[in-house]
Amino acid sequence: MTPYTHGHADAVLRSHRRRTAEDSAAYLLPHLRASDRLLDVGAGPGTITADLAGLVAEVVATEIGEDELALTRATAAERGVTNIAFRVADVHALDVPDASFDVVHAHQVLQHVADPVQALRELARVTKPGGIVAVRDSDYGGFRWWPESDALDRWRELYQDAARANGGAPDAGRRLLGWARAAGLKDVVATSSTWCWASPEDRAWWGGMWADRILGSAITRQLLDTGAATGDDLERISAGWRAWAGEDDGWFSILHGEILCRV
Repeated sequence: MTPYTHGHADAVLRSHRRRTAEDSAAYLLPHLRASDRLLDVGAGPGTITADLAGLVAEVVATEIGEDELALTRATAAERGVTNIAFRVADVHALDVPDASFDVVHAHQVLQHVADPVQALRELARVTKPGGIVAVRDSDYGGFRWWPESDALDRWRELYQDAARANGGAPDAGRRLLGWARAAGLKDVVATSSTWCWASPEDRAWWGGMWADRILGSAITRQLLDTGAATGDDLERISAGWRAWAGEDDGWFSILHGEILCRV
């Protein structure tokens, strides 16, 4: 199992808890039916999971450990969602019978796993014939921002290097179609979409979150322990994020690849 580059610090969860099915799974929503049984792999803090549970009959949410799954449980409890079951699972070898689900969904998961092709084989295995495997991952190489910033350039370089050192693929978005074909999936529709942060409120949230995250999350310790960056380096990057957030012309676009696979 590869280390999770982001970790679960508060600054990370501030980002993940903002996600919704509408802004993170819009490509999938038109295909859902009220009768569907859905597997949500790598559910994280469960905000997307809870949204999906409001659209289908049943959801099974998985995470890599009980601590991580507790975050999903907490969101479901807070929202009063009762049609979610919870399981610890490894996406490379799901303890689930063949053809168990109408829909299998994974958001920002394959970029962090050791073998994305094997993961997709497993997602397809547990999907019913005629069902859907839906996957969305970001592509750090496709992130764009304005104004130009040496600090943000360095942030991306360090993040990509750290993710690759952990066995991940920070350019996963562009590779999803190829991975799906390598996994033997043939009926695949590939698309892309973006998140964009440009309003003063969005810039303050996104820039402030990353200013905190580079100084106080799992990647902080990794960069310092490996000597990839010094404390002063990370302070400069954090200041760069805050400077970007204060720019009236500030704009940040995050590219995601998406695949819908009919099994």
